[in-house]
Amino acid sequence: MTVQSYLQSIQDYVVDYIDIDYSLWLTWCLAPLLISFLLPMVIALLLYLTAFILYIYKLHWRSIRMTLQIGDKWAAARKAAAAVWDAHGWIWHGYEIRGLENLPESGPALIIYYHGAIPIDIYYFLAKTLFSKNRLVHTVADYFLFRIPGFSIIADCMKVVPGTIQTCSNILKEGNLLAISPGGVYEAQFSHHYNLMWKRRLGFAKVALDAKVPIVPMFTENLREAFRTMSIGRRMFLRLYALFKFPFAPIYGGFPVKMISHLGKPIAYDPNLSPEDLQAKVAASLNELIKRHQRIPGNILLGILDRIPYFKAKNSIQHEE
Repeated sequence: MTVQSYLQSIQDYVVDYIDIDYSLWLTWCLAPLLISFLLPMVIALLLYLTAFILYIYKLHWRSIRMTLQIGDKWAAARKAAAAVWDAHGWIWHGYEIRGLENLPESGPALIIYYHGAIPIDIYYFLAKTLFSKNRLVHTVADYFLFRIPGFSIIADCMKVVPGTIQTCSNILKEGNLLAISPGGVYEAQFSHHYNLMWKRRLGFAKVALDAKVPIVPMFTENLREAFRTMSIGRRMFLRLYALFKFPFAPIYGGFPVKMISHLGKPIAYDPNLSPEDLQAKVAASLNELIKRHQRIPGNILLGILDRIPYFKAKNSIQHEE
């Protein structure tokens, strides 16, 4: 019997002996039974999630206990939330920061970073900085996020602001750290090969010059291998973004690639620089970080293999060559 005749006999059997309508009816009848078996798994998942949170709480208890003594209503909650994100970054991406010494121990600094499809690196960065330097990094977010239910309480706790020039300048003048991505949602949606998409945005440069603070460039390796935006329909999504200022391009991913945030040398305040000159100087510094640390074009599989020290070292040597 040939393969073709064998397949034909299977097809004839299905057509002659299996009632499709009956199979659908049987599926609908068994659905409640299947759900009844799945629901206990949800409870088990919640129990494991509870255990996970308690393990994190135990790990960071000393830091949380010291925070409780300060009296800030958000301080303990901030540390608890940071502990969850710090654990997630370590487990799922082996997240680490290199060049953390470039951030000041005290006093203000403006952190300028490349915006991924989802800026998950900034969540990890905030968490690790909070624990390693005990400093909260204020951040700037797009206006549309503040219209999403539930985001306002996160913004209140983690000091996220819409970010006018005056607001950002005041934050820095108070001695805080502030992180801004000049490319914002536009860069998140339409940058596919780690190219900066700042257009003529000079707001961050005006903020730094007004507050007289240094700028620290930051880039996270393999950021766009973790999450990506669809390149199909790019023109349509560009038009929609231009009309509504909302990110319509679908995002996919969640791949467990190795992620390392690289902090460059601080760019000192120079009163002789214009906003245009300062923007160009920061862009050049950030592009240098990308060129030095990122494989272009990106590769998801190699990004995952980067979590293995042997492959990471080998890929780094090839990249330098």
